[in-house]
Amino acid sequence: MINSECTSTLSLVDEQVTATLSGIVRGVEKEGLRVTQHSNIAQTAHQAALGSTLTHPSITTDYSEALLEFITPVLNDVEGTIDYLSNLHSFTADNIDQERIWPASMPCRLQGDESIPIANYGSSNIGTLKHVYRQGLGVRYGRIMQSIAGIHYNFSLPDEFWQAYKSKLDDRSSKQNPSFQAQSLPDFKSAHYFSLIRNFRRYSWILHYLFGASPVLDKSFLGERSQQEHGLEALQENTFGLPYATSLRMSDLGYQNSAQEALHVSYGSLDDYVTTLAEAMTHTYDAYKEIGVKVDGEYRQLNTNVLQIENEYYSDIRPKRVTESGEKPIAALRDRGVEYIEVRILDINPFLAEGLSAQQIRFLDAFLLYCLFSQCPETSDTSCPEIRRNQREVIMRGRDPELTLQRGLEQVPFSVAASELLEAIMGTANLLDTAHDSFEYSSAVYAQQAKVDDPKLTPSGQIMELVDAGTEFIDIAKDLADKHQVHFASLEKDDEFHQSLIEQATASLRQQQELEAGDELGFDEFLDQYNNS
Repeated sequence: MINSECTSTLSLVDEQVTATLSGIVRGVEKEGLRVTQHSNIAQTAHQAALGSTLTHPSITTDYSEALLEFITPVLNDVEGTIDYLSNLHSFTADNIDQERIWPASMPCRLQGDESIPIANYGSSNIGTLKHVYRQGLGVRYGRIMQSIAGIHYNFSLPDEFWQAYKSKLDDRSSKQNPSFQAQSLPDFKSAHYFSLIRNFRRYSWILHYLFGASPVLDKSFLGERSQQEHGLEALQENTFGLPYATSLRMSDLGYQNSAQEALHVSYGSLDDYVTTLAEAMTHTYDAYKEIGVKVDGEYRQLNTNVLQIENEYYSDIRPKRVTESGEKPIAALRDRGVEYIEVRILDINPFLAEGLSAQQIRFLDAFLLYCLFSQCPETSDTSCPEIRRNQREVIMRGRDPELTLQRGLEQVPFSVAASELLEAIMGTANLLDTAHDSFEYSSAVYAQQAKVDDPKLTPSGQIMELVDAGTEFIDIAKDLADKHQVHFASLEKDDEFHQSLIEQATASLRQQQELEAGDELGFDEFLDQYNNS
């Protein structure tokens, strides 16, 4: 579904610009709960053989001590990214005894908040800060919400692209307006990354449909909430969901909180984004003041602001910049501009051992490039409800054959809207094929059309078929976790890679000890300086 007010700069992309697209780099951050053989969340500490969660570059944890996070380096090779993830899974599977890596975004069987252990990062000031931040998330939103897992996809275009692309747009602008003043390259990059972000939010409903894999959840996730509160149907005795849902992880059942509902973070420009996000990090919230920061000698949260730190803002996409030692992310963005973007809405595909595929990565590249080349008016207050409605409808009932999406004043059948968008994305896929001398990108887009034609081919559709056949969600995920464990155990070991992970684990533990020994401030003073920086 293409916005009629949008135009495209695709016609300006010549051979020189196209050639630079082979330099796209990406990184993946993939989460997964450690679980017992009985599908309960693991209560064990992060294994020392995996290294320090504070300092290891590739294996860490997110909210919970049991919530593993695998991080690939920045790579230019799509298959290399998947292979790296596969090796991280294989190495970890060898070092967690009889436990399994849960293959789904929605969690295993839970026994309330207290069954979810908060991650421990050691006794250094920075490690304590990371733990207290997560403690704050627990008291603010509940631990159960933090047990959800996902995939973050980081995407960056090379400087060669930005230089060539800027030259084309500057030439056009100077011809149209003799008084045109060109931006600096960093400002140009930031402006166009923010344009990509705005268009991503406009069109991301297609990703929920194609890759959403959480149409159901286990009853234990709902806690004491009543049927009226959660609005889900009992599909099996312990499995709740909605028959046409795609990604309950991204619904109000997943990342929800009242404090952020009124939060308006602007994506109009880098300056607007930094200003509005900084306001949320400096304004106190009454409900958080009631919780307190340090009570009876124990820290409950880092501060009483709407956001403790930038990462607490639950956005579906973020502008990012690699930070220097001791630098806050928002300061890095303000001072040096956007370096890459982070897509945060992807569910783990439980049918894939690594959680995503090379084909999915290629589609994401083509989709993000389409969002970049689309020149659309900035989202106004009147069009935001349309964007939110379309996202919500696809999340809650994306496979419903009667579903329509809103486009201005008209309602468009979902299949028509999705096919139109895929056809448009094919244009950037063809550019990527040319840059890589292949047909893999156009093939990746073509494969998504099959899911539009037959919703049963989507990950959410595959899960619902199993549920409709009488299988509980927990049993589906446990079965797949066991199969993936066998798969990783049967892989031919990359001895060199595994040895490098052993060395990284040893080095990371030593680095954590050095940080703990090197602290000169007490944590109270350290936190005071951090909050006021």
